[in-house]
Amino acid sequence: MKILQPIYHDMENIATTKTQNFFRILLGLFMITAAMGHFTFQRIDFQAQVPNWVPMDKDLVVILSGIVEMAIGLALISLTRYKIQIGLGLAVFYVLVFPGNIAQYLNGTDALGMNTDQARLIRLFFQPILILWALWSTGALGVLRRRS
Repeated sequence: MKILQPIYHDMENIATTKTQNFFRILLGLFMITAAMGHFTFQRIDFQAQVPNWVPMDKDLVVILSGIVEMAIGLALISLTRYKIQIGLGLAVFYVLVFPGNIAQYLNGTDALGMNTDQARLIRLFFQPILILWALWSTGALGVLRRRS
């Protein structure tokens, strides 16, 4: 347990700038909006992104990921005491859903407004930006830098 103590100490509610807070809240609103799409008007498009090798019903995957997105979005906005942990969790979530983006590109699946190979390829390069946004806006990036 002594090994983990520095990690817990670093994850205490550290100060973030007004700019970071603005972008954290914006990201939270983005996640909530995406979650609503999972449950309603973009449900079919999100199903098209679930890779065929995922051993679950595609609609269930979309609903479960929408629940996760809603929870993370609400947490980003309201649970500021745990913003570092939430930022780390969101970064992991973005890594976990990335295979869906890759599958959409490789299979040439038209969904979510990406109807060309070029659009689907460009989207792949935005996932690292989302990961950095989650880490930076929550202060998690600073914690990770200090630990390395």
